[in-house]
Amino acid sequence: MATVETRPVPFRLASGARRQRQVRRALLLLWPVGLSAVFVFPFVVMLTTGFKGVGEIFTAPPTLLPEHWTFSNFAEAFDAMPFWRYLANTLVVAGLSVLGTTLSCPAVAYTLSKVRWFGARPLLTVVLMTMMLPPQVTLIPVFLIWNGLGAVGTYLPLIVPAFLGTPFLIFMIRQFLMNVPDELIEAARIDGASELRTYVSIVLPIARPAIVTAGVLQFVWSWTDFLNPLIYLSRPEQYTLSIGLYSFFGQHDVAWGPLMAACVMFTLPALVIFLVGQRFFIGGISAGGLK
Repeated sequence: MATVETRPVPFRLASGARRQRQVRRALLLLWPVGLSAVFVFPFVVMLTTGFKGVGEIFTAPPTLLPEHWTFSNFAEAFDAMPFWRYLANTLVVAGLSVLGTTLSCPAVAYTLSKVRWFGARPLLTVVLMTMMLPPQVTLIPVFLIWNGLGAVGTYLPLIVPAFLGTPFLIFMIRQFLMNVPDELIEAARIDGASELRTYVSIVLPIARPAIVTAGVLQFVWSWTDFLNPLIYLSRPEQYTLSIGLYSFFGQHDVAWGPLMAACVMFTLPALVIFLVGQRFFIGGISAGGLK
């Protein structure tokens, strides 16, 4: 009986393959870190500029960190506009928009995904078609509608649309609910649960990641919205923070230090909300929005 001679793999070959795997793993880790640095760098510049004096902002060559840290820009930002009033207005608009989104979008998504009724497919097509229209196309007709209702100059045009549903968020939650087994819904119906009881007791707890994702997105959109408050709000005491930032633009110059300080305070709440809902946000996007 012939024996097959086995030769051990040379140590150099094994160590070389291991080194290649380590280099490949390092490269796979390096490109997301570099891409993240590209997106984070403008925020770092905004943050450090808020602590710079007037003479350090436009130095040549530019410097990232200030030589002398100062908090005077934040004090000037509070003096340039009624910050707390604008913050309260923005919280009211963003908070009610999130409430409207979390009430309307899951209900519509449930009827389009798990309730069998005539017209569900055409309605879904209409929802998808509205996503294809840029907001600039409907800006003037929608303004005329609100003007005819006498709502221009109030917060209603900024809040009520969220209670009527947002097409993208409806579609995202609907795609999430498509992953829920139909047998689970049918079992609840066989046990005698109504559609409302099934929706509240079964669907909403399962769809919590998608609903939180929708709430985070709606909060960021409402918080950073500049065009709609500029169009519909007429009195200065109604302004939101996004319009309040325009106070730092003078006729001949821009107060860059206080403006960057105000931008930091403007960005922090949205950043905190995103970090708090990050776990649900990532889960909702991966399970529903990218199906």
